[in-house]
Amino acid sequence: MKMITADLVVDETKRDSKGRRITPKARREELLAAYEQSGLTQAAFARREGVKYQTFATWVSEGRRHATAVGLSKSVVPVRFAEVNLPPPKPSELSANAGALSVTLPDGLVVRGAEAAAVAALVKALRA
Repeated sequence: MKMITADLVVDETKRDSKGRRITPKARREELLAAYEQSGLTQAAFARREGVKYQTFATWVSEGRRHATAVGLSKSVVPVRFAEVNLPPPKPSELSANAGALSVTLPDGLVVRGAEAAAVAALVKALRA
């Protein structure tokens, strides 16, 4: 008769209602910092750390989104606003085609108006 041996492993990590391990936020942050320093791909790093790739990819994506939201990303451009006061159009300048003038700027911003001078002034103010 053969003898069977078994080891009892107690896993005290927290789990959700579906049995998935819950990784504390501090541990996720440690892993993300280590990943940035590792030079590995997300898949290789996740495999090395024993984390499902999709879970790790989600953490990386959320981390980058959070960094962008709090202004930590180098590619974030601050939004600037300028108040512009334009004189109202004269009654003779109003026509059935009011608002027919449309200017699309290189960054995708669309400025519409009835009077060319007013649209030009608005574009100039926005670019200042």
